[in-house]
Amino acid sequence: MSPNERAAEVRRARFGALPERVAFADMVEERPPADRPVAAYDPDSASARFSCLAADLGL
Repeated sequence: MSPNERAAEVRRARFGALPERVAFADMVEERPPADRPVAAYDPDSASARFSCLAADLGL
């Protein structure tokens, strides 16, 4: 028995076999879009996305 075969045998004894592969279809979850308006104006969140000193000063 070669050293590589012995090392492989020791690894298999210590860690066992690899788990079975998971199919891509089992990893993906498809959900319908939320029933909320996408383009609704929210002044609180708009300030987080748009911050400009000139706009704040009304220039």
